[in-house]
Order: sequence, then C-alpha cells, then structure tokens
Amino acid sequence: MSMTLKYQQNPVFPNRYISPQKLFNFLQENYSRVITEVGTSYLGKPIYKMRLGEGSVKVLAWSQMHGNESNSTLAMLDLLEIFKHQPEIEKEIASNITLDFIFMLNPDGAEKWTRRNGLDIDLNRDFLKRSSKEFSILREAVDNEKYDYALNLHEQRTIFSTDGVHSATLSFLAPSQDFERTVTETRKKTMAVIYRIYQKLNRELPHQIARYSDEFYPSSTGDNFTKMGIPCILFEGGHFPDDYKRNGTRKYYTLALYEALKAMGLLKGSTEDWLLYKEIPENKESHYDIIYRNVKLNTDFECILDIAVQYKEEIKSGEEEISFTPIVVEVGDIGKKKGWKEIDCSGKTFVSSKSFPKLDEEVDFIIE
Repeated sequence: MSMTLKYQQNPVFPNRYISPQKLFNFLQENYSRVITEVGTSYLGKPIYKMRLGEGSVKVLAWSQMHGNESNSTLAMLDLLEIFKHQPEIEKEIASNITLDFIFMLNPDGAEKWTRRNGLDIDLNRDFLKRSSKEFSILREAVDNEKYDYALNLHEQRTIFSTDGVHSATLSFLAPSQDFERTVTETRKKTMAVIYRIYQKLNRELPHQIARYSDEFYPSSTGDNFTKMGIPCILFEGGHFPDDYKRNGTRKYYTLALYEALKAMGLLKGSTEDWLLYKEIPENKESHYDIIYRNVKLNTDFECILDIAVQYKEEIKSGEEEISFTPIVVEVGDIGKKKGWKEIDCSGKTFVSSKSFPKLDEEVDFIIE
C-alpha cells in the first residue's frame, strides 16, 4: 500500500547555505552508524557516504558536486527528517532499494559558495581527466559496486522557464551518451523514472516541471555514466516564484527525490512508459531576474533602452545565509526576454553617478 508523505523541513538547516562543518557534525552526531568517510577534498575536508535500506535495487546519489547548489543536500536532510516522523515511509523505500548517498562531494566549493572545487575544477566536467580528488571518490564508488541507477543532483539558474511564462522549478534529464542523442535501453530506463516523477508532481506543481536539453557533453558525469550502462537521472532545482531562498524549490526537490527512489524500487529497470518522457516540456532560456523597461539615460542624445539585472549569490564572511547582489547583465533592446520582475520606467528619471549602466557591475542607479 502506498503511503502519503508529509513534507517536513529539517529544522537544523533552515538556510540555503550549509556550512560543511555543521553538516559533518550533524551526520556524526545523528547517523554515525550508517555513514562512512569515503575520502577528503583538496583542502582536507571529509566526504561522507550514507547507506540506507537493504532492497535489491542499488542506487548511488551525490549532492553538491557544484558547491553553490545546496538544494540536493537539503532535500536529503529533509527526507531524513521525514523518515524520523514517518518511519513507515522509510520502511517502504528501504524494502525496495539500497541507497548510497554521498553528501557534499565538493565541500571546498560549498564552504565558499562557488561552483568549482578548491583547485577551480568543475567536477561535472572531470570524468575523463579525473584531475580532482573529489571526482575520483565518486568514480571509485561506481567501480566498487554494481549500481542499477544513479542520481546526479544539481541546481539551475533562474533564467529558465517551462514555457516562456512559468519558472522551471524542477528540470530532469535522461543524459545522452553520444552526439546523435541515441535513445538506448539505458536512457529508456532513465526516462521511465523521470516520467514517474513528473506524473506524481505535475498535479502539485503544474507548468513548473521541465526536461533539460539532452545535448551531449563528452566530459560530463551523467553522459559518461549513461555510456557505461548506468541509468543516470539528472535533477535540476530551479526558480520558484518570489522565492530566491528556494524554500519552495527545496520542498519539491525533496518530494521529487522521494518519488525517484520509489519509482526505481518499483520499476526495477523496467522501461515502462518511457515514451511519455517526451510529454515533459523542454527548458526555455527566457528570463532575467529583473528588467527595467524604457529607461531614459542621461545622455546628450535621445537614448531609451532596457536594462536586465541578475542577482549574484555570495556568502559573506561571518554570515549564515547567502546574500544577493544585483548585477547589470544586459542593456539595449531586451524585447525577446522577460523579467521575473519588470519595472516600466516610462516618464521616470534614471539617477546614477554614471551616465549609463555598466555591464557586469553592481546596480548603482535608482529610478525616480
């Protein structure tokens, strides 16, 4: 019998930012019996793997391969909180699958809230060279076990929508294994799982679930695991309306993680309904965070244009949550794009120490 999951946020981790040390302490204090240290980062931080369940379907998942993508770690922490309050949910999952979850694969990047690791290597493009200590830990885990599925957990920028109107709060991908994007049996298994997730969550999150472009990246993780014959599901947590702290995304990411585990345990490698994967709309790169429309600049000639702004996320020293700095990313005619927030500046005054906004610099103007 299927259970009803009641979402609960882990109260120990209320923020998007997760201090690696706080995570390590939490895992050691609460889950020492089911975690093992599987290696250390370039800067010597421990990396932990948790094993849950004793089912026949073996799943490997990893979070924060990119340090500034914390929703995957938070989703697993929230799922553990749900298990605490609803042990029957954990029992249901554990009877079908064995999950190996590697927490915060890139703790050096996570501490500084950067995508790359301590050597500035993008771990998700390190499959072939294996230049980083951290990627080798992931590869070793795959080489030492025979996994039936893998979960490659990421986040995407606020620029994506599902249809040019609604934000892509969740996006999924069955990665390609060649430039031709051949639909192999391995990809079909991945597509079958993704469709199950979509089917379950689309009612709660209508028009906000997409599929990511399946362009082939020769050095990326998901594409190469797929090539090895491991169905690898890519998760991308995205923008939730008016919620840059991504609490809404966090909730649905957690629900999607649960639905993925449930689906893998039930499908057991079946490709049932894989064709329906194509029903999921594809991500569109359609938005900026803010667009100021029809701004009249203080120039000695008539100059009216649009200004697009994106928030730069950073963790400041001594703070426990990321801050958002507005950066000018485009000026001119931005008619083809939309803003999650749009401000019509017709008939208003552009007030700034400069006569025009500088690209890639912090917003220093106001509109009066």
